[in-house]
Amino acid sequence: MKNTIQPIYIKTKDFLITSEEFSLLHDLERDLLVTHPQPKIELLSKYYESEEYISHTDNKKGLVSFLYQFIKTKALQKKTILIRALNNGEGSLLDIGAGTGDFLKHAKQSGWKINGVEPNKGARELAAKKGIGLESNIDDFTGKTFEVITLWHVLEHLPNLEETIYKIEKLLKPAGILIIAVPNFKSYDARYYKNYWAAFDVPRHLWHFSRKSMTKIFSSDLTLFKTKPMIFDSYYVSLLSEKNKTGKQNLIKAFFIGLRSNIAAWKTKEYSSLIYCFKKDK
Repeated sequence: MKNTIQPIYIKTKDFLITSEEFSLLHDLERDLLVTHPQPKIELLSKYYESEEYISHTDNKKGLVSFLYQFIKTKALQKKTILIRALNNGEGSLLDIGAGTGDFLKHAKQSGWKINGVEPNKGARELAAKKGIGLESNIDDFTGKTFEVITLWHVLEHLPNLEETIYKIEKLLKPAGILIIAVPNFKSYDARYYKNYWAAFDVPRHLWHFSRKSMTKIFSSDLTLFKTKPMIFDSYYVSLLSEKNKTGKQNLIKAFFIGLRSNIAAWKTKEYSSLIYCFKKDK
């Protein structure tokens, strides 16, 4: 493929830990934004070392943490209903980027044979206290296959995108279902907040996807058959974006920007986050 990376779609910074500046380069061929520079793999972990990085904790202190945990709890049942509907029942499930294990715990209670990957040691330890054992690397499952594989806001974090996607596809059984949730940089809230948009979250997010890019990055062995919006994400991301922009948690303004984003997406389908459902050919 010829080089279609363009010199800078937007500049932003790490609002969570380091305040380092990064550029997002636009791969026009795949309509994909690429964080630049990308930290070396062995240095990535330092960008997650914060008590404010909520997905690696069970913290409910403060408005943002409370809302995150509340929304996460409400979403668990919907996720389990979705995978059951797409797979026609229970089966083997691999969750990549399992965090503190809440989704897998819920899936296990619903009859799934669960497996999970989580590179963060602290998150794995919290999951273990819930009876959920997690591996630290996707390579620990080499040679195994699963009926359903899920990545809930995880694909954007994974280094070596093409190599990792190849490994994920190899782990999926024929006729298996792959479910991926990612932010959408073409959404109204992304365009409104620009470099302050919290879902850019550099450099933890190495890749930034559009609906077009999600049809380009997988092999022809996978067929995209369903796309679903994540309605609550626009409100939560807008709340974080307001803090990035103003230093304050402006709940009312964030609500209205999130609402406007969802209303705009009724027509454009450009929701703040989307769930993509793929099926592997037999």
